Order: sequence, then structure tokens, then C-alpha cells
Amino acid sequence: GLSDKLIKNFPNVIPINILKYNFNDIPNPFWVAGFTSGDGSFHLKLSSTEANIGFRVSLIYSFHLHIRDLEVLKGLCHYIFNYFNQNILSIPVGEKKIYISNDNSVHLQITNFTDILEKIIPFFDKYPILGIKRLDFEDFKKVSQIVKSKKHLTPEGIKTILEIKSNMNQNRKY
Repeated sequence: GLSDKLIKNFPNVIPINILKYNFNDIPNPFWVAGFTSGDGSFHLKLSSTEANIGFRVSLIYSFHLHIRDLEVLKGLCHYIFNYFNQNILSIPVGEKKIYISNDNSVHLQITNFTDILEKIIPFFDKYPILGIKRLDFEDFKKVSQIVKSKKHLTPEGIKTILEIKSNMNQNRKY
């Protein structure tokens, strides 16, 4: 439905009934790649820390969807869990990693570095994203290698990561 703000600003709009989408299943891993291309995100987070360099680098694979897509997000959770033979640390079965916000949205985040490095990245190497989001994935992968090699603990490594981050997602220059 319409938000309260939209209803207030456009009082003459007559809403229509939207057919309810019944989520059935995720057919194959290529669907996950396509869905990620359309609705997923690869992003980096740098947080202050007491370490020498002053930053902690987090790699995040995530989805932020409307609440009506909760079943799709649950299905994605189950698919990933089952694809990796129930051996992914940060996605337990169920809703434990799906967060429901007050703004009618749902979120899923995979942040465990081992899962990102050993499962998520190889998955998208095997089942590649074909859209423009592929560039964000490639940058994400570069940063994972910097972190894996511990180069993120150097000023040069942090500088490289900040440069990569500044050109990802909506900041990308084409």
C-alpha cells in the first residue's frame, strides 16, 4: 500500500489492489545470481578501531527488500543454507539473519569473512552476475584478497580499499 506521507501529499490517488505474489522456490543458482544483480548489494564498511591503522574492514553481501518480499528472502536464506550443505556460518535456517525494519522493509546480511571468502565469492565465480553489479562484485573480491593477505593493516592497503570503495555502487563512474 501507500505510505502515510504519499497518502497525505496525494489525497486523490486511488490505490489499486495488487495481486499477491506467491513465492514458490528458487529454481537454480543462476536465479540467485540474477536476483543479486537486481536486488543484492556488495559493499564495504570501514569502522574505527583501536588497531594501529584505525580501521576494521567489513565485507557485506546483502539484500534490502520491501516487507512483501519476506518469503523471497526466507527462500534465499534456505537456498544458500542448503546449497552449502548447511555449512555457512552466518545464515542459519529460519529468520535469525533476516531483520524486519519499521519502514516496511526486510534485510539480509552476510558479513562473516570466512563465509564471504570461501563460499559467497566462489559461488559468484561459478555462477557469475552478468549485469553492471558484476563490477561491484569484482571490487568486493579485490578487497577480500587485500584483507586475506593482511595488507589492510597497512596505510597503503587502507588507501587502496578506500579508493575501491569510493568507486563502488552508486559512486561508480562509467
